[in-house]
Amino acid sequence: MKLIINGETQVCEAVTLAELLHVLEYEGDWLATAVNGDLVHREDRAGHLLDDGDRIEILSPMQGG
Repeated sequence: MKLIINGETQVCEAVTLAELLHVLEYEGDWLATAVNGDLVHREDRAGHLLDDGDRIEILSPMQGG
């Protein structure tokens, strides 16, 4: 299915948000995720099903000052 991930269209076979994060090698408890503008909490990612055309934002904290 086609997904828009951080503004870029990608084809991915992941079914859930948790699977997508694993495929893209995003790991850690500090990620913020949103699907179609709605925040998806860490504990809900495994059950959040993705649909063709979903817009996914994945944010991770940056260090520095």
